Amino acid sequence: MATGPRRVCFLLRVKPDRMDEYRRRHAEVWPEMRAALRETGWGNYSLFLAPDGLLVGYFETDDLDAALEGMAAKEVNARWQAEMAEFFENLDGAPDEGIVPLSEVFHLD
Repeated sequence: MATGPRRVCFLLRVKPDRMDEYRRRHAEVWPEMRAALRETGWGNYSLFLAPDGLLVGYFETDDLDAALEGMAAKEVNARWQAEMAEFFENLDGAPDEGIVPLSEVFHLD
């Protein structure tokens, strides 16, 4: 059985006409948002954006529920999510509420 942090991967879709602005915003993520992610157990967090708007998110955490709940309690996260919500297609609620982890089917150590 695997030990160490859980690897979490999720998908969202950025509106095609908002992709350039989405990239710009993520080139300058607020320092307090970065700190909040680290403090709540989001490690090795990456976002990948495909040309068609498919967004692939990946992070590692020791406790997914605690990481999500920790960020939900952060005021900076509420502000960030409110600003980011307009970038996504077919989203009910805040973007971080749309995280549905994909099932891992293979991993090479």
